[in-house]
Amino acid sequence: MNNRKNFDMELEELSESLVRMGAQVTDAIDRAMQALFTRDRELAHEVIKGDNLIDEEERSIEQQCLHLLLRQQPVARDLRVISTAIKMITDIERIGDHAADISEISLHIERAAPPELEKNIMDMAKAACGMASNAIKAYVNEDLELAAETCLVDDVVDGYFVKIREMLATRMGNEPGQMEEAIDYLMVIKYLERVGDHAENICEWVEFYLTGIHKNEKIL
Repeated sequence: MNNRKNFDMELEELSESLVRMGAQVTDAIDRAMQALFTRDRELAHEVIKGDNLIDEEERSIEQQCLHLLLRQQPVARDLRVISTAIKMITDIERIGDHAADISEISLHIERAAPPELEKNIMDMAKAACGMASNAIKAYVNEDLELAAETCLVDDVVDGYFVKIREMLATRMGNEPGQMEEAIDYLMVIKYLERVGDHAENICEWVEFYLTGIHKNEKIL
């Protein structure tokens, strides 16, 4: 009985670690976008440096998972919890990488973006970051409905990507001198699109954790 109680406590600690890591990456995306549009080089460097802390958190969670697998005797549902955590941290870590990537780009952009372009990119970032936050929330609250709803928002993020890409293509055609800057912004929205993809991946693993089914295939 004590062993099971201890195991449940360690599973709770694992969940808390995932929440902490999720909060780190969503905050990193927010700060990266702030650095981009305020041209705050100091903040950009902070986000880039902070990616190391996210990487350390990933390694720590991996160790927690290995400990649970090797030192405990997990049943089928426990295995789903642990395997879900292992899969989730890969996507969470990649979101952190994209925040650092956006911050790197912000260091090379010197002029303010046109208001319409800035608004659409910020709206896209808000949607993608919201996906990441809700994906973690769905895991913590064991909310299958929220996971499914969050996956649907990926279409919104993709829609912004197409719209902004067209805006940038038009800008490159009308202002050839802004070609390099337009390419930088194109990379930014590509990273935001990938944030949405990673959030969708997290939701699919949440569905697996709760149902034992992933991508229409029964696993456990």
